[in-house]
Amino acid sequence: MAKKQRKKSTARKAATKKAPAKKKPAAPDSGTEAASSKANQARLEKLRTTINDIDGQLVKLLNERARTVVRVGKLKQNTGIPIYAPHRESMVLSKVLRSNRGPLLDKTVEAVYRELMSGSFALERPLRIGFLGPRGSFSHQAASKHFGQSVDFEDLHSIDGVFTEVRRGHVDYGLVPIENSIGGGIVEALDAFTEHASKVTIYAEAQIAIHHALLANCEPGQVRRIHSKPEIFIQCKTWLATQYPQAEQVPAASSSKAAMTAADEFRQAEAIGAQPVAAAIGNPLAGTIYGLNTLFDNIEDRPGNVTRFLVLGRQRARRSGDDKTSIMFNTADKPGALVRVLQVFESAGVNLTHIDKRPSQKKNWQYTFFIDAEGHRDDGPLSSAIEEASSHCKDLAVLGSYPRSRRIL
Repeated sequence: MAKKQRKKSTARKAATKKAPAKKKPAAPDSGTEAASSKANQARLEKLRTTINDIDGQLVKLLNERARTVVRVGKLKQNTGIPIYAPHRESMVLSKVLRSNRGPLLDKTVEAVYRELMSGSFALERPLRIGFLGPRGSFSHQAASKHFGQSVDFEDLHSIDGVFTEVRRGHVDYGLVPIENSIGGGIVEALDAFTEHASKVTIYAEAQIAIHHALLANCEPGQVRRIHSKPEIFIQCKTWLATQYPQAEQVPAASSSKAAMTAADEFRQAEAIGAQPVAAAIGNPLAGTIYGLNTLFDNIEDRPGNVTRFLVLGRQRARRSGDDKTSIMFNTADKPGALVRVLQVFESAGVNLTHIDKRPSQKKNWQYTFFIDAEGHRDDGPLSSAIEEASSHCKDLAVLGSYPRSRRIL
């Protein structure tokens, strides 16, 4: 019995022995850390040296390219070839993007090359580009993205004014909005074609992503009045109802004009020591130009809002291999005339990608139709279809053939 008790006592003692304490991790060796930091710094400096070497090669190659551009420009001037050739631009961009293997995104590479081509224009002959102003408008933004920053931009006051200045040769090219993915056709541009169709031609097109931002120089909670175009208020209706249900919405002629007004009201409030409460909805470019901060980006209710712009010129664009042709016509005054016109293109195997209409402005209840067809006016099937369609129309005008825009800027 005593023997058993001694065994139990020994077992209890063994059980109550403390488990060996875990060893604390060794304190970091400051010498090792310093060595590691020094090694990382050395690797960083080596990578920076590599980047510097690459930059040197890039600048050398870019200037070599520029010298070649100058020679091209001299040849163009001697032969009367336009400085800006959209079919060539399309070919260059397509080839460059096909060779892009990353990690740079295609849109980044395209932006770089558009600026390169913009600089090339300046070397050959500075171009003047007319757009629907004021500066900071979406048309200004579109012109900047399409033509780059090395051209001269002419702030015009109406869409018709852009047509007129191109027609008179006061600007080399003009850029006008023609269609929005949410709002549809831009009536001012469609109507302008009825007057200027024979004097200007569509030379290129561009698609621009439209993002709206709230611009102001006060805190978000202090905004009491918002300026913008009525169409923009509609496109941001849900966001405004959620964030600023009590704010006064003041219509403006353009988003850039709205930014100008909000900036003026801020300065007036600041001058008398009052609390600024004015804001505008526009694009960040307008905020940069007129000195407004961006309070909120991308406030549009529906993402994917894109506006299609047309580049107007006085000469025809050459084939690029992936083209579009815009046509305007008035049908003969007889039953089924519109159907017969459309059937001509169907029979020719020509795909129509867009159709719109506007009052003819000549007689009540008569309409002018606008269509976009795949292909160039010099392509056999489309050329024949245009000729046959003309027989079913009072008048028909080809507004231009131009490279189709495949990417959104």
